[in-house]
Amino acid sequence: MNAFFSGPLLALETSCDETAAAVLVGSEIKSSVVASQIELHGKWGGVVPEAAARAHVEALLPTMDTALADSGIGLEAIEAVAVTNRPGLIGALSVGVSAAKALAFRRNLPLIGVHHIEGHVCSPLAVDSALEPPSLALIVSGGHTELVRVEAWGKYVVLGETLDDAAGEAFDKGARVLGLGYPGGVAVQAAAVGGDPLRYALPQSATDRPTNFSFSGLKTAVARLVEREGPKLNAADAAASLQHAIVEVLATKTVAAAEAESLRTIVVAGGVSANLALRTRVAELGLRSGVRVIVPPLPLCTDNAAMIGLAGSLRLARGERSGFDLDVLSSEPL
Repeated sequence: MNAFFSGPLLALETSCDETAAAVLVGSEIKSSVVASQIELHGKWGGVVPEAAARAHVEALLPTMDTALADSGIGLEAIEAVAVTNRPGLIGALSVGVSAAKALAFRRNLPLIGVHHIEGHVCSPLAVDSALEPPSLALIVSGGHTELVRVEAWGKYVVLGETLDDAAGEAFDKGARVLGLGYPGGVAVQAAAVGGDPLRYALPQSATDRPTNFSFSGLKTAVARLVEREGPKLNAADAAASLQHAIVEVLATKTVAAAEAESLRTIVVAGGVSANLALRTRVAELGLRSGVRVIVPPLPLCTDNAAMIGLAGSLRLARGERSGFDLDVLSSEPL
């Protein structure tokens, strides 16, 4: 049975463009609040680090106050603080870590720094708190595409990763070429409704290892498709074909890796795991192979503090603590 920190825990997440706070007691999520910056960065078609950091400064305290109010647990009752300190945008991470340190220092609370990807790996515990490794995790987002073997909570082996663009970046770039807007994953999914995913053949790049991913050439292929078809291009079919090219690679490689590793549980997490086509395809292939597939509920797919709280709660229960010299890191392996 998994051991979680027993007291009320406040978790903060500011690694990129979502300002998030959550309150947990054990594995139970009492509240989870996310202030999105999508509208802010949409006008630039991507995340601007300096703008993201400023937005975090403005949004963090109101977001934290809302999370505390929604949980029904006052700040004075919080017994520990978990915060994302790696990897991510340095300016953005610094906002959350500075706030977490200040709160922990003022009230002499345990502080724990959490790896952002570990948060995603632990997010399915919100669905099944008794879920225990070993398992295979597919982490897919705007900045990450990785296959991770979860040996135990806190012990991870990266089996494969993207050699170029992350899945979310592939969606963003393809959507931009098709004129669908930002963020690309949401825009492509909406435009693909009713479309034929096999109408236009788009590349599914080969890699040196079966557990690695590559989306090289996909944006160029979409651009050539738009140029070739011109006004005859069927927008829904094009979006569906782009989505299919990304989803099929992710789903087939993930299930194949689970089979190769003799793992009977697959976890899919990260922003792209909100994509309905991906969720459906992995579930189909998993069912065919007799593999259990767990995907967090939609609000916990994108960056959120509840997942950081779950990972932090496990670490705190093991007696781990971070010092007040906790640093922020733009990149660090899981």
